[in-house]
Amino acid sequence: MKMIIGILLLIAPLIASAAPSLNHLVEDVEGNKVSLSEFKGKVVYVDFWSSWCGPCRKSFPWMNQMHEQYQQQGLAVVAINLDVEIELAQVFLEQLPAQFTIRYDPESEVARLFGLKGMPSSFIFNRQGELVQQHTGFNLEQTSQYEQELVNLLEQ
Repeated sequence: MKMIIGILLLIAPLIASAAPSLNHLVEDVEGNKVSLSEFKGKVVYVDFWSSWCGPCRKSFPWMNQMHEQYQQQGLAVVAINLDVEIELAQVFLEQLPAQFTIRYDPESEVARLFGLKGMPSSFIFNRQGELVQQHTGFNLEQTSQYEQELVNLLEQ
């Protein structure tokens, strides 16, 4: 039993560091590794998307609206693209420009750590960098609920 507890104590920090957090590294448009921790202190809406994802096309206008409406109150919208070929993401963004931050995870390393169950997947972090909500898919009928979750966190 002591051995099992010892092993758990050794691996617990590894498991905790791999959990969805703002400490992971993704790529910017130039391919530089950047940390999501640059958004700590804000309410952060992290959205994983891909160029082939139909519901992602519906979520981008909503994310633009949320960014425009709440960025001054401390909201950061960060959309992480999972396309292996960045050119596919660029074509998508030409059709649906983003006014919020775009990052890239072409090897899906961070996506695996977040344990995506579908596309798009969104994760909401409070100002302390704690994961407080997550959604799989994007449903236009639920945008009021999504927005209310953000407003509640912004008011804290």
